[in-house]
Amino acid sequence: MQKQSLLGLTLTNLQEVVKTLGLPGFAAKQIADWLYNKKVCTIDEMSNLSLRHRELLKKEYEVGRSNPVEAMRSVDGTVKYLYQVGEGCFVESVYIPEDGRATLCVSSQVGCKMNCKFCMTGKQGFTKNLTTAEILNQIISLPECDTLTNVVMMGMGEPLDNLDEVLKALEIMTASYGFGWSPKRVTLSTVGLKKGLRRFIEESDCHLAISLHAPISALRSELMPAERAFPITEIVELLRHYDFSKQRRLSFEYILFEGVNDSLLHAKELLKLLRGLHCRINLIRFHAILNVDLKGTSMDAMVKFRDYLTSHGLFTTIRASRGEDIFAACGMLSTFRKTVE
Repeated sequence: MQKQSLLGLTLTNLQEVVKTLGLPGFAAKQIADWLYNKKVCTIDEMSNLSLRHRELLKKEYEVGRSNPVEAMRSVDGTVKYLYQVGEGCFVESVYIPEDGRATLCVSSQVGCKMNCKFCMTGKQGFTKNLTTAEILNQIISLPECDTLTNVVMMGMGEPLDNLDEVLKALEIMTASYGFGWSPKRVTLSTVGLKKGLRRFIEESDCHLAISLHAPISALRSELMPAERAFPITEIVELLRHYDFSKQRRLSFEYILFEGVNDSLLHAKELLKLLRGLHCRINLIRFHAILNVDLKGTSMDAMVKFRDYLTSHGLFTTIRASRGEDIFAACGMLSTFRKTVE
């Protein structure tokens, strides 16, 4: 019988486990400490549990950690890790060290259903949702785990399409019994699945990033099929009901494509769409992918676009591109190659 993973269980889940096994109630916090603070790999390492209690746990459970099976290193210091997540399934996560910060880009699905025109993950198609354990394992089994300052749910997959597991992972990251991180260290990125978005905002205090990429519905539909079911105007209207002026940050991601969404008209439409919303824009350079007839905007044009938005009161930055030489940059993650091997 396949053993269940302890990794990914909340404190409430662990309390149910120890009760079922007949362990004392305080053992739940002890196990959580071993899992999320001390980061053990085996139940045998949980030395403040009695030998008998460890043996009881081992009959049905294991820690559930697994090391990355492959690492690719960029000339800029970025590292892309490959994790196996079940039979024939893999995900990638990206470690980005920069200027005293260390960010990990974490995946939530094998592939993605959203099929955005500019994204290699979408071209891969969808295989499965990750479990909470598989999401957290990308963090806790990362060789550089202890250096992390930030985590972004911006890897493979649409986080709100796997919301139950993602919310459990976010709880464990930010709970005192878990990693104990401030929610300000974690950002979730989404195309904007409306029902899931409302639930995420109300159940988590982590930062939010919306993949925008076009302020006009017809154009956004061409780039992002999800626009047809979840129009950006409705997403922005939903966001206006929440306060993003204090601890939580709201940002919009905007990849600039030459001759597609980078004109003064598009900048003006962005200002109109987001007027009165406390937010920022992150401009992102497009990284070319196979069989997609899009080109990235020049850096000069990106700077002009940024300066126009900023001069009209919309705080805008240009995100540095990292890891392009190892296909680790924005929109380039894919494990299709490993899946078909």
